[in-house]
Amino acid sequence: MTLLTKGDRLPDDFFKGSIARIKELQRDNGAIPWFNGGVIDPWNHTEAAMGLAVLGEMQAAERAYAYLRDTQLDDGSWWGELGSAVPMDEEEQRYTGGEEGAGKPVRDTNFAAYIATGAWHHFLLTGDKTFLTDIWPHVKKAMEFILAHQTEHGDIRWAADDPHTPEDDALITGCSSIYKSLECAVHIAREMNEPSRDWTIARQRLGEALRDKPHRFDRTWEPKTRYSMDWYYPVLAGVLTGEAAVKRLDWKWDTFVAEGKGCRCVIDEPWVTVAESAELVMALLVSGQRKKAEQLLSWQHQWRSDCGAYWMGFQFEDKVAWPQERPAWTAAAVILATDAVIGMTPASHLFAERTLAEAAE
Repeated sequence: MTLLTKGDRLPDDFFKGSIARIKELQRDNGAIPWFNGGVIDPWNHTEAAMGLAVLGEMQAAERAYAYLRDTQLDDGSWWGELGSAVPMDEEEQRYTGGEEGAGKPVRDTNFAAYIATGAWHHFLLTGDKTFLTDIWPHVKKAMEFILAHQTEHGDIRWAADDPHTPEDDALITGCSSIYKSLECAVHIAREMNEPSRDWTIARQRLGEALRDKPHRFDRTWEPKTRYSMDWYYPVLAGVLTGEAAVKRLDWKWDTFVAEGKGCRCVIDEPWVTVAESAELVMALLVSGQRKKAEQLLSWQHQWRSDCGAYWMGFQFEDKVAWPQERPAWTAAAVILATDAVIGMTPASHLFAERTLAEAAE
């Protein structure tokens, strides 16, 4: 296992296979789907764009952001497909359908918000004010969409109220990610000398809901507590900091973390997933637990395929990579976590700490 620590130099061609996989998947219009012929959603697309940019693939990354500019809807959202809805061929151990198998697309609030995180990350990497100026109107529209779906209690509806998304509810993971995106949007607004007070207040109210109003989440569906993301995302996004963050991760560490392997996706399956593990690495950094973060990251490199890209996950009872997919966003998550750990770019701190206090602090 490759153990990387702060200040280490990334071994030559360490992510060659991962970058090749993301670029292989990117379409002519700049879109980056989950897998060959697979679904596209703005969140995972943006994650892949950030992975490209960390390793210097700026042209491909900026094509990905151009795709977001080109496809944004008038209300500031994007249509996004839900990969979780795509059927799985159990014999082939891979997804059987592409975009047509994902059901009707949704205007997911977390999908829409993530452009701010990607845009700020790209600016931190490049210092390119022209890029930021070009994408600013799209970030602003996306944030208007987000704020339009914030309730009086501070939580944010998971998706726009379309006929096929009638559930008036909020998600802990999604709202935590939006909290981070609002942080980045405020930074962008300040860089552009534009007002950001409404976004700052919205972020504070969202943080309060996530910390103090658990009854506002999972009101109409089964609680998402079996998913590890609901456990660590409030820490990753900076909703919880200091001792509260450490306690949160200690709370279910033995439940979700398989020693020497990684983080389970769900509590009741012997299945570690690489992207969740990489995100947990960054959550550990945010909580100040660097040694644990470095160790957890080192476990992930055993899940690389022969081509160097990362498998989505590993079923450790059957001892097989499952499913037989190498998503673009999985590779990107490991790249971002590695940057956060070793500090190889000017953007490395973005996912290693909370970079903006709440208005009331």
